[in-house]
This record gives sequence, structure tokens and C-alpha cells, in this order.
Amino acid sequence: MDLSQSLADFHRAHLLPSANLPRRALDNHQFFVYSSEQTGPQLLPYQRRDFYKITLLTAGTGQLHYASRSLQVNQPALVFTNPLVPYAWEKEAGSQGALYCSFTNAFWQGGGGTNPALASLPLFQPGGDPVFLLESDQVASLAGIFQHLWDEAGTDYLHKVDVLRHYVQLLLHEARKLQPPTTYAAPTDGNGRITSLFLELLEQQFPLENPEQKLRLRTPQDYAAALAVHVNYLNRAVRHVTGRTTTALLAGRLVREAITLLHYSTWPVATISDALGFAYPTYFNTFYKKHTGHTPRQARQTLV
Repeated sequence: MDLSQSLADFHRAHLLPSANLPRRALDNHQFFVYSSEQTGPQLLPYQRRDFYKITLLTAGTGQLHYASRSLQVNQPALVFTNPLVPYAWEKEAGSQGALYCSFTNAFWQGGGGTNPALASLPLFQPGGDPVFLLESDQVASLAGIFQHLWDEAGTDYLHKVDVLRHYVQLLLHEARKLQPPTTYAAPTDGNGRITSLFLELLEQQFPLENPEQKLRLRTPQDYAAALAVHVNYLNRAVRHVTGRTTTALLAGRLVREAITLLHYSTWPVATISDALGFAYPTYFNTFYKKHTGHTPRQARQTLV
């Protein structure tokens, strides 16, 4: 039996979702393990993804698109993606099979807070090499780890979260032993793609739903770093497509969020200022008045 048939049997026997159990997850929705099989070409567009994800592509081919580069994936691969870097997957014709493990930073940090932040790990950093092409023996070994994740997620063991976290760590270690590909290609429509990804990344940060949720990206330089492009290239592309500067678009979105929080939340103005990334409330006051003509407190008083 060849490897592709073996993996297909592996899917059918263990990981393919059923009508009653589409995936296995923790009750707090911080961890999921699942699989899929699809046929025919398909483009999964750039969209909001809130989870860190590890994907084992067991069969099929496609292209992984980022802001400044694309990668042809023409063999089994291990792929790492994260919420800060928008991407799109373009599946080519034929059958595709994949195993997935997705999780939040809260799941990762749950073991006493001793693990480093996911965003600091090389496999999840913007601009890194998140795709590892695999040989047949490597696919089988990694599929075994996904099988352990699936089995453990279905148990009632009191400490199963710790076990799941250890298996995720094992996947990270196995990936670091591999060599990433070097065949990235520049996108054909750079200005449109980088602008689309910038706007998507901007919207991913909103709405702010609680005072602990801080803006992760605040300046054009922050967005350029997340998209692995030079800030001057980002600025030129955004200006070319939208006719507006990157700074103006960031300020406009910040003002809209500030207005929403002032009108519909009970947060103190100082809390709103901090959540929006201003070092001091006075900076927020100056910014808000510049763009609206009145201070945050004046805006709130009009609602009383």
C-alpha cells in the first residue's frame, strides 16, 4: 500500500469529521484538532483567523499566499500560521487531505505561564519560514502526533490539557529539525495584495471587547513588520490603491473605535486611551479633538 492510500485510510479511520463530531475541542474553545478532505480547485481568501494553527498537508497541492511572497506547495508539508499574519490558501485541482491543530495563546500559556509567548517563537514570527516540505517517513511520524492529539482530546483525563500542550510542543520541536523551502515567489499584483492584507490586519484588531484587549499593532512600522515588507513599500502600495496614506487609514479606524467605545461602553476615558495604545490620556485627548473637533469627555457629555 502506498503512502497516499495509507494516509487516506488514516483519515477515514480516525480523523475525518462525522455528522455528530465535526472536531474535538476543549470546552473553553481554546484548542481544536480536526481534519478535512476536499476535491477540486478552491481559493480560501484572506480572512480573520483568531487561532494559531499547525497544518499537516498529507495530500494535494496548492499555493500559500502572503503579502510579499507566495509559495508553491507541491508535496506534503507542515505549515504554521498565526493571527497576526493574514494569508490565503489556493488549492489546486485534485484531492487534498490535511490534519489541523489550532489553539489560542491562552491554551499555550495555561501551564503555569512558563511557556514563552507564541508570537516570540520563530515558527510563528512574521517574516519567518512557516512551511516545511516533508518526505513520506516524516509525514507518517507527524501524523502519529496528530493521532495522539485526537485521542487525548477525546478523553476525560483530569490533566489532558497538559498532555495536549506537550504534544503541541513536540510538533514545534519536530518542525525545528526540518529545513524550510526557499522557493518563495513575488506576487504578481503586489500593490493590491499588500493593501488588502494591510486592511485585513487592521480590521482584525477590532472591536475591542474588554479593557485587557490591547492593540497589538499601532504604527505603519508595526504593520510592515507583521507583513514582512519594508514600511516604505507598504506606504507606497496603500497610497497607490486607496489614494490615502497608511497613517490616515490607521487614524481613521482608531477614531471610529474611540467613538464607539465612548458612546456604547462604560469604560473610563483613561481606560479607552490605554486600550487604544496611547501612552498618556492627554495624547488621546489631543488626537481625538484633532479628528473630531471636541474632546472625549465632551463627546460623552453629549450623551447624558
